[in-house]
Amino acid sequence: MTIIDAVLIFLAAILGGGLNAIAGGGSFITVPTLIFVNVPATFASATNALSLWPGSISSAIALRKELSDQKQNVIFFGVTSLAGGVTGALLLIRTPNDTFVKLLPFFMLFATLMFVYGNTLTKSLRERLTQSGKHSIVWLAGVLAIQFVIAIYGGYFGGGLGILLLGTMSLMDMKDIHRMNGLKAVLAVLINGAAVVTFAIRNYIWWQHALVMIVGAIIGGYFAAYYARKLNPLYVRRFVIIVGCAITIYFFLKYNLGIL
Repeated sequence: MTIIDAVLIFLAAILGGGLNAIAGGGSFITVPTLIFVNVPATFASATNALSLWPGSISSAIALRKELSDQKQNVIFFGVTSLAGGVTGALLLIRTPNDTFVKLLPFFMLFATLMFVYGNTLTKSLRERLTQSGKHSIVWLAGVLAIQFVIAIYGGYFGGGLGILLLGTMSLMDMKDIHRMNGLKAVLAVLINGAAVVTFAIRNYIWWQHALVMIVGAIIGGYFAAYYARKLNPLYVRRFVIIVGCAITIYFFLKYNLGIL
């Protein structure tokens, strides 16, 4: 890793960590930057998972009070999330790099769409797909199956994961956004943590790059949280959407069409 590479990924991690602290979408910045400095795409995704994981942990700690009455949810969804995170990580490891870079623009597009329409989707799920009172065992099994698929996606790539997790909680008829965010934060930590451990065991993390990015992400997250009240969330969301669309188009043209 050259000094220029280190500076680039450090700055990307600051911006990515800041975006995650405010609105999400940090991976739109960090993954492409890692690929730009010649980290293979699959290794870039794995390294990125470790780089942004401390931010997820800090969010979960900050929201721990919201979990005091959700022990059953944490256990059921936690076990499913761990299993899915490992499965997703193993799938990524077994995906050839050339195949992953061709899939990447579609994942980026999906994550961008989830970022744009996620709140509307979550609201719609709550209104149309939930039932009042207790759910049947079949219903709960179905929700856990959906959670397992989402966790696989999180371990494999993870863009837009938070919105998908909120959607699952809507199916459980959860309506308190604070309790939902608390559970979402813990599940994200478990999914990403399971994936990170799997990547580390399989030597799929570029540690020098990861350590530089961890420092940058912490700095970015701290200052973003500090200055968040002075920033217009609408402008931040627009920035993330523009970046997501631009990166999606670039990767599609470069790796799928071979134009660039």
